[in-house]
Amino acid sequence: MAADKHNSWSYTEGLPEEDDTLLRARDRSHELGVTAVTPAVGAALTVLAAATKAVTAVEVGAGAGVSGVCLLRGLGPQAVLTTIDADVDHLRAAREAYSEAGIPSNRTRTISGRASDVLPRLTDAAYDLVFIDADKGGLPAYVDQATRLLKAGGMLIINDALDQDRVPEPAVREPSTNTLRQVGKLVRDDESLVSALLPTGTGLLLAVKQRS
Repeated sequence: MAADKHNSWSYTEGLPEEDDTLLRARDRSHELGVTAVTPAVGAALTVLAAATKAVTAVEVGAGAGVSGVCLLRGLGPQAVLTTIDADVDHLRAAREAYSEAGIPSNRTRTISGRASDVLPRLTDAAYDLVFIDADKGGLPAYVDQATRLLKAGGMLIINDALDQDRVPEPAVREPSTNTLRQVGKLVRDDESLVSALLPTGTGLLLAVKQRS
């Protein structure tokens, strides 16, 4: 008998044990009406940040700091995370989570503004990791900017790449779902990237910028 994929997903999501800092950040996410990354995605972010040995990282979409704390826990002690969000309440909650996690203030930089305005002002090929968890409509432009920002060997991570599991359903033609399908194909077909789509959470699209 074939194993139940849903049971495997549930087990994977339930395996990470989150501490009080992350649980409080999740509570603030709920209060602000934002969807935090799942526990399994958070654990994956920590591992990926550690594996890349990133020193400079960008996060598009602060939420209430859950993903930022997970990234910072994987980044080295000298690494700096730049978090971009248009909502000052989200950034305030993220800073509170970073503080509660014991992250020194010089390791974080929060920028208030729309990603479409902020990303073009960041330096070419200056970042080791870019994590995107933001509005779906802006994703194609964000991915284009992220590819520019990444150093050779740098990693792009896109959360909710399966759009709440709707991307695999051909009958679903929601704008966000169509956008995620477009983004998946753009990343797959970009010769400067090597990529993989993981079913963790509601889809985690990973890509590494190849060295020339």
